[in-house]
Amino acid sequence: MDEKNQQEIFNNWIKEHKNLLFKVARSFEHSVGDQDDLFQEMSIQLWRSVDKFKAQSAVSTWIYRIALNTAINWSRKERKHQSGRQELDGKIHVLHENTEYIDERLPWLYSEIARLDKIDKSLALLMLDGYSYKEMAEILGVSDTNLGVKIHRIKKHLMNRSKEYQHGI
Repeated sequence: MDEKNQQEIFNNWIKEHKNLLFKVARSFEHSVGDQDDLFQEMSIQLWRSVDKFKAQSAVSTWIYRIALNTAINWSRKERKHQSGRQELDGKIHVLHENTEYIDERLPWLYSEIARLDKIDKSLALLMLDGYSYKEMAEILGVSDTNLGVKIHRIKKHLMNRSKEYQHGI
């Protein structure tokens, strides 16, 4: 594949699936600066994967797999470098997402998802986007049975936390 075709495909993928990348970045990182850095790293990995896409799954499934794997690896590396870091206030961020929320509970949901472990966090995002069990199992590399158990536990956990949220705890 020549670079022009790769660039065209990449641009289309970013245009159509930018919100997916933002969602993953926001779920794995808390500060806006780290979210921007993770978004950039996911974009780089996506660029590198364009010529490897064989259309054996949906483009969104492919992009989710890349985004989640990148975020999981990023999290491992970032934990090693947390000491000595400071948030840079007042910096202009190049990457911006639409921050108008349809539902005021959405920030709460993302904060709860961010507290989950890596696999559960990834699974929660895939559930929110309506992926089938088969697609989620393929993206995460887990069995359907294991997936069902994890989904049940995540839903139960989030329901319990939402009851506390609704009662102001």
